[in-house]
Amino acid sequence: MPTDLPSTDTRKARCRTFQSKGDHASLWYFSSAAGGVLRVMWNAICIYMARFAPTFAIKHWLYRAVGAKTDKHAAIGLGVTLDIFFPQDITVEADATVGYNTTVLAHEFMRHEWRRGPVVICRDVTIGANCTILPGVVIGAGATVSAMSLVNRDVPPGAFVGGVPIRLLGTSQ
Repeated sequence: MPTDLPSTDTRKARCRTFQSKGDHASLWYFSSAAGGVLRVMWNAICIYMARFAPTFAIKHWLYRAVGAKTDKHAAIGLGVTLDIFFPQDITVEADATVGYNTTVLAHEFMRHEWRRGPVVICRDVTIGANCTILPGVVIGAGATVSAMSLVNRDVPPGAFVGGVPIRLLGTSQ
């Protein structure tokens, strides 16, 4: 069993970094970065409807309407929020389970810059409730993320991780 997880440098290398477009915090300039206000509003409406949709078929239809790539057999739980600025950068593969109230981000804003990166939740992954997944993260096939974890780095296939930030707890069974 490995004793360490990959560094956060791997995640950050997968992200593209952009400078703020003005003198204020980079979030002030979100609309030009994310394709315009109307695009962000459409994304927000679809993603918030999906949070409470009564069937997986409706959820997947809404996620596809904003460009997210969710396999028809992915189980995305109640209250899950995908990134409203860049949902097209999120992939959830077959038989992955994303637990209640988890947030999956494909961007992060800082004071003078912001980052954008793809998130891949591979086949047969289980993510517990109330987790946050940061941009650029790949969660390997068959991995398990315990509830209330901050996924700030890649998770190797078959690993069992948890905590804030995550640390290796063992291997998935």
